[in-house]
Amino acid sequence: MAISVTESAANRVQTFLESRGKGIGLRLGVRTSGCSGMAYILEFVDELNEEDQVFEEFGVKIIIDPKSLAYMDGTELDFAKEGLNEGFKFNNPNVKSECGCGESFNV
Repeated sequence: MAISVTESAANRVQTFLESRGKGIGLRLGVRTSGCSGMAYILEFVDELNEEDQVFEEFGVKIIIDPKSLAYMDGTELDFAKEGLNEGFKFNNPNVKSECGCGESFNV
């Protein structure tokens, strides 16, 4: 099981951590929400939990709990700018469908 990060996303995470002034990485997860069933969550991590899985690429640590990893295995976290919009994108091979607004997904 694995999570990967593009260089663009790693650079953005590093910028956020530096401006925040603390933190060991970024937590990825899922929660029940939205019209399709599940939504992604992103949080800064100051302390690891015992069950956390840690993936590191381009000098940035991505932390995920085992329950979320089951839904996100193989996901690539990217950061993209499209016109005036910018944000993190989840390229998750497990997604079967997404809602029209792009806020939630189903596996």
